[in-house]
Amino acid sequence: MSDDPRYPIGKFVFDGDVSDAARATRIADIEAAPRQLRSALDGLTQEQLDSPYRPGGWTLRQVAHHVPDSHMNAYVRFKLTLTENTPTIKPYDEARWAELPDTRETPIEVSLALLDCLHRRWVTLLRALDPADFSRTFVHPEQGRATTLDAALALYAWHGKHHVGHVRVGRGVKGGRG
Repeated sequence: MSDDPRYPIGKFVFDGDVSDAARATRIADIEAAPRQLRSALDGLTQEQLDSPYRPGGWTLRQVAHHVPDSHMNAYVRFKLTLTENTPTIKPYDEARWAELPDTRETPIEVSLALLDCLHRRWVTLLRALDPADFSRTFVHPEQGRATTLDAALALYAWHGKHHVGHVRVGRGVKGGRG
């Protein structure tokens, strides 16, 4: 774990493990992410939601809305990769998305419900894939290289826990754990 509030669970590193067991664990992490985010945000006041989790960081409200924004993009990237030959995906400016009016004005419950539904669909898709599907690739134009769905699965399994960690840091939990 990390004392750096930007990376409360540590920076993402893909360990290269593409075993069925690793995939099952990552899918379970994605399945659990909505529940864990909801639990981390539970009971926060509007003032707490509008406070940054660290100096210069996003507010907890922005984090709550960012996770479904990011995971919607990931879900679409998975579907594009499964239906096209090495598609080049569309990046988005997550920092600018976090500043849009819907982030400030929409209750977080709307995004939490969206995340619940999105992850139900995503997990259903992930559990139906075979090993060859996970080796399919997409290209992120800012990275200029092919990324496998296995690597993307690991990234998004980490990503949900990463932002739950931010909320926990914002609640004053050392290292974002607990």
